[in-house]
Amino acid sequence: MTIRSIEGGVEGVGKSLGGNPKGAEAAGKGASFADTLKASMDEVNGLQHDADRAIEALVKGEDTSLHETMLAVEKADLSFKVMMQVRNKLLEAYREVMRTPM
Repeated sequence: MTIRSIEGGVEGVGKSLGGNPKGAEAAGKGASFADTLKASMDEVNGLQHDADRAIEALVKGEDTSLHETMLAVEKADLSFKVMMQVRNKLLEAYREVMRTPM
């Protein structure tokens, strides 16, 4: 396995986790934070549904490989974990603001 193939895989994960040009374009067009957050959550939800469909296809014996199914599941898992970390950071920031004396 070469370094370039690893870099390509990492770039693909970054794009699927919200580091894609769509997010940058949305931010450039004046999209609100709520819209950007909702779009990211919808993308994570879509990855979860893709993983579910891949699992169902594998179980039914349809023409899909175990490799593709595992990639879909891991992509969905990783994107969900990142989304949860973003959620945790947002809650932490909110709590910090609420503790700030006025």
